[in-house]
Amino acid sequence: MVSGPSSLSLRTHTCGELNVDHVGKWVTLCGWVQYLRQDLFVILRDFSGLTQILVPQEESASKVKADLCDLTVESVIMVTGTVRKRPAGQENKMPTGEIEVLAENVEVFNVSKKLPFEIKEFVKKSESLRMQYRYLDLRSSRMQKNLRLRSQLVMKMREFLCNEHGFVDVETPTLFKRTPGGAKEFVVPSREPGLFYSLPQSPQQFKQLLMVAGVDRYFQIARCYRDEGSKPDRQPEFTQVDIEMSFVDQEGIRTLVESMLQHSWPAEKGSIQVPFQTMTYEEAMRDYGVDKPDTRFNMKLTDISDIFSSTQVEFLRSALDQPEGSIQAILVPCGAVRRKPSHEVHTFHFLWEDPSQLTHLLEALDFGAPPHGGIALGLDRLVSIIVGAASIRDVIAFPKSFRGHDLMSRAPDTVSDKDLTPYHIYVKWPTKQGGEEK
Repeated sequence: MVSGPSSLSLRTHTCGELNVDHVGKWVTLCGWVQYLRQDLFVILRDFSGLTQILVPQEESASKVKADLCDLTVESVIMVTGTVRKRPAGQENKMPTGEIEVLAENVEVFNVSKKLPFEIKEFVKKSESLRMQYRYLDLRSSRMQKNLRLRSQLVMKMREFLCNEHGFVDVETPTLFKRTPGGAKEFVVPSREPGLFYSLPQSPQQFKQLLMVAGVDRYFQIARCYRDEGSKPDRQPEFTQVDIEMSFVDQEGIRTLVESMLQHSWPAEKGSIQVPFQTMTYEEAMRDYGVDKPDTRFNMKLTDISDIFSSTQVEFLRSALDQPEGSIQAILVPCGAVRRKPSHEVHTFHFLWEDPSQLTHLLEALDFGAPPHGGIALGLDRLVSIIVGAASIRDVIAFPKSFRGHDLMSRAPDTVSDKDLTPYHIYVKWPTKQGGEEK
């Protein structure tokens, strides 16, 4: 938190840090007008909290009074004045509830017009309206806390991985080539006829190549992309804490992740206990029928026989026993500790008849690849669990809607034929029934 005098800021303090220890001090605050109260008080807000500004009533301070009383809610101002203790009986339980600042000078930076909704926690807003005016929604104390907690969490993770365990933070490309299997990828046109980039669904191939390169311990706060259409609580672009290590086994990776989460977990959210509960893939499939079970209710397949008929339960079991080659691969084939390149080659051939698009990776693995393995934690999901958010959209600064749209900028949007020409592509519009063009 910004605190104390700083040559980097117009203010001397933030709106949430003043208390009785500052009484008598000359301070400068900057922020947004939260409330105007009967020409007597102005409540000033910034990311850190609220401070009550006392409007001077003396004739000599008429200009300051006029400037403050003519303001609209959410106007941006700078106030200079003296910290005073509130009169007895006027205190409240807010962090700044025992003091107020007597305004002696005011500079109005920007007078705000009427907002589409109030920046107050108790005011209910539809999610579509919040996303349309996301920059206003982010002013709320809840969203400010979520974003700052996320930032602090990532910083602690970086410190833990880099400073304590020798990891190297490496950025990998977001313009790549289309590869088979897994989630669907976004396609990006190039200026070369018929050639396209693809936005990677994860840095999986790059992290393995970095192990071949001898980086030894890699991590990245990685941006990932998946063209999965409309799915509840999913985003077309999201963030992973991506980790890969050489000369490691599963226990080493698990211990690292447990320690990292324990180290970075916010103190105000309590402590977490390690080691975490674990189960094998076979146990998960046998007891829950999925490889990522929700164990909160301990509802195993054997426990739901009272709800579903035995025939239905057996159908679920038989569906899980189908040979893997007859279904689309839904697991990342590189998800385990990788010891021998030949094993991955056989896996790729098993899942896809023609793994030629992975030649660059398969070739690299033949040039002295160390045994390596890793993990990728969904950062958005992790932060939403920590703060108790109803949706991962509440921990992402500028998320997309359920349909993958940016309601603020109205993306995706159309592109003119002129702008498409350099990419050698054109749009074929769908037709309505009867052949009429849309």
